[in-house]
Amino acid sequence: MHKIDVPQDILARAQARRGPRSFTAALNPTTTAHVVIDMQQGFLRPGALLEVPIAREIVDNVNRISAALRQAGGRVAYTRFAWLPNDPLEWRVFYQRFLNAREADTQMHSFSPAGMDLPLWPGMDVAPEDFVVDKTRYSAFTPGTSGLPEWLKASGIRTLIITGTLSNCCCESTARDAMQSGYEVIYVADANATLTDFEHNAALANMMTLFADVIDTDTLLARLSSRAAA
Repeated sequence: MHKIDVPQDILARAQARRGPRSFTAALNPTTTAHVVIDMQQGFLRPGALLEVPIAREIVDNVNRISAALRQAGGRVAYTRFAWLPNDPLEWRVFYQRFLNAREADTQMHSFSPAGMDLPLWPGMDVAPEDFVVDKTRYSAFTPGTSGLPEWLKASGIRTLIITGTLSNCCCESTARDAMQSGYEVIYVADANATLTDFEHNAALANMMTLFADVIDTDTLLARLSSRAAA
């Protein structure tokens, strides 16, 4: 698990800007969705192309949040990072500029519809009523690359709980765009993971100052329980 260590001046700045207000204080579970980002084979399988070892350590926290929110009347969605051969919005700048030819070819095949790295990690507690959606960009809100925004709107969702991997990439990108799309965003500090503590804490600092409430799993579960009882 990541060692969470956000500098005190960042914490003080976030508190000064926002005061003591928290989205979780008046959380309505029935208009809340837990969006689990890319907890799939390609990031969790030992030896996988894009393995994030710490992501295996957050599986239990992610599943606990999903179970608690379902019980309280909320919804759960899982995204899968994918490469689609017929993608009308081909991401050339990424596959041709940020990856060499060998890496690009390997990643495209691994995360294709028939690829071994596209499926969700077997340890994820996916219920029949949960929504599973592929996305072809870091953010699940990039227009034309994911069905998540439409599902959220149809489900009457107003608040998102973000967990998954990578903290500083797909999770952060989705949280940023969600907030700017009008959603209240809760970013769970010990249910997101990336490659290093440095990158994880940098993402938390960005979230708490500009985009989201940052909270730990146990505190979130306690508030979910109290709101469900109310």
